[in-house]
Amino acid sequence: ASCDTMLISYFITRSLKIAAAIGSIEVLTKMVLYYFHERAWNKFAFGRN
Repeated sequence: ASCDTMLISYFITRSLKIAAAIGSIEVLTKMVLYYFHERAWNKFAFGRN
């Protein structure tokens, strides 16, 4: 998915530097959002015994 984002960014901007920056930001934000997503889901007991 990150490679896809970087490729699309490169095709739009024609800049490897900008594409790499966008890809790096995407990886970092996905990790942060995943962390908070999991913490939010842990507050619910849905499907647990």
